Amino acid sequence: MIASATPDTGEEVDLNLMVSPDRPWQTVVWNDPVNLMSYVVRVLREYFGYPRAVATKLMLAVHNEGHAVVAEGPREQMELHAQAMHDYGLWATIRKAPE
Repeated sequence: MIASATPDTGEEVDLNLMVSPDRPWQTVVWNDPVNLMSYVVRVLREYFGYPRAVATKLMLAVHNEGHAVVAEGPREQMELHAQAMHDYGLWATIRKAPE
């Protein structure tokens, strides 16, 4: 066990408990009343390089469930993906992946 004294209290703290691996982040594309389903498929294929079947499955999740996770990874990369989706005119957000 790695322990350290905190400067203000003198209590020992188990640093192994404080350091936990960061969960990945997700880029989520949301349904909107503007973009055609074929356009969403095209964007997912063009930007992410997904095969037609994967892009279609994700688009159908967006359409039927209201949203779909289209990518997962480090926060900075997910922010770039969300911005790219905005540039294509799609509504996208990022969130921490569930545990």
